[in-house]
Amino acid sequence: MTVLLEVADLATHYAAKDVTVRALDGVSFTLREGEVLGVVGESGCGKSTLARTVLRLVEPTGGAIRFLGEDITRLDRRAMVRRRRQMQVVFQDPFGSLNPRHRVGEIVVEPLEVHGIGDRVSRAARVAELLALVGLPADSAGRYPHEFSGGQRQRIAIARALVLEPKLLIADEPVSALDVSIQSQIINLLAELRVRLGLAMMFISHDLSVIRHVSDRIAVMYLGRIVEIAPTADIFERPAHPYTQALLSAVPHTDATRRRERILLSGEMPDPAKPPGGCAFHTRCRHAMPRCSVERPLLVPRTIEGGAVRETACHLY
Repeated sequence: MTVLLEVADLATHYAAKDVTVRALDGVSFTLREGEVLGVVGESGCGKSTLARTVLRLVEPTGGAIRFLGEDITRLDRRAMVRRRRQMQVVFQDPFGSLNPRHRVGEIVVEPLEVHGIGDRVSRAARVAELLALVGLPADSAGRYPHEFSGGQRQRIAIARALVLEPKLLIADEPVSALDVSIQSQIINLLAELRVRLGLAMMFISHDLSVIRHVSDRIAVMYLGRIVEIAPTADIFERPAHPYTQALLSAVPHTDATRRRERILLSGEMPDPAKPPGGCAFHTRCRHAMPRCSVERPLLVPRTIEGGAVRETACHLY
């Protein structure tokens, strides 16, 4: 498959008074056409900043973002608007991302108007097509966001994101604000649309069960860095990085024979304004060695237990 998105050594820093917060600190990965990459980690690890930086809603401090081979960090504002036709986002809070004063039809048609696509008749037909595609009734176009449930509002947001036929959809915690009974409906909808439309997706969540259901590969983030990236089955069957192992140990399992020993992490995630030297995780890692506090491990293929090869940033391997 063709590489759709390539992120290389991406950094996003925020200046706050006398300190610099390193929200992203050298993130690298690739995403192929039609692939779903799950991004997981604790709150504050940089997941949402990664989503916004890839779309250049937040400007990167350094590194490169290549979309279909083009470095979009070098594009001016007008060129970036054109490129965003192929890169769309679904945010966490569906109500906050929809204009409460606009009818649903106006919300979904707006991207077509911004990009000058079609005429009034063809745009109306496209809106009706998308609303049907995401499972909303035909009369939805004339109603306002407050008239819908949380799950239905997220369907509206998905319809708006897909109206331009993007190649990449970034879903930033798209179900975390929804009731548990509704979450599975939205997850299944995204999975169905991914197959039907051939979408590539970055699916960001703190919920490993959700990530497991939708992703082909998983990137595990800690303090602005990716510490492990591998196919979903490999991550769940044989996690390599100690942080990944700790995350997975907290996932409930109905099969007693497959339950993992609970790994309790000591302390809190370090302050991104004052990150520790070496491996960012060494202050909480039960396997930490003297080398970990002074030498930053690179995210490279390493041979782990059993002879498998895994991209992980850890001196254990």
